Amino acid sequence: MSPLAGQIGLPLAWPESESDAAFIVAESNRHAVRHLDHWSLWPVAITLLTGPRKSGRSTLGRIFERKCGGALIDDADLAEEEALFHAWNGAQAERRPLLIIADEPPPRWAITLPDLRSRMAATPKITLGEPDDMLIEAIVQRHYARRGLVFPENAMGWMLKRIERSHYSVHRALDAIDQVAFARGGGLTLALVRAALDG
Repeated sequence: MSPLAGQIGLPLAWPESESDAAFIVAESNRHAVRHLDHWSLWPVAITLLTGPRKSGRSTLGRIFERKCGGALIDDADLAEEEALFHAWNGAQAERRPLLIIADEPPPRWAITLPDLRSRMAATPKITLGEPDDMLIEAIVQRHYARRGLVFPENAMGWMLKRIERSHYSVHRALDAIDQVAFARGGGLTLALVRAALDG
């Protein structure tokens, strides 16, 4: 057993890194990352990014903003439409890339302002998908590596057979494991993971 396996970190909010390593590139998000890397080739200076909550949308947006010097509007479907309209026009006029993040693309994102609706219809759209097994494993291992911990291989195999393939489910599982590990004060083991997820 690794000497780190007997340790457990406090269940505190871990600071997200702003480096590229903060976002794990996998099959479900590779197309979106490639599109953002080639922002200078966009037909218009704006792109709409959608995807499930907890999929790393905001982290990817901040990385994009830092790398290209562009602008970012997160949770755009909750923003004031007139302000979005002017931001879209300004980005296009200045050719300064703008990334807009929302839960859903139009028409599922119901936009009432006609001028904004027409502009969003002409905006390139990319999405982040739900994770596959390789991405789930990478997310879990990174989550605990940041705390100086190793997630047991047998616990990983057990967990992958029992959780949904969704970012939300992965984060719920990690929260449950962290709570049980903190309460017990022991290391990460298969028995602990089973207790956390069975409960």
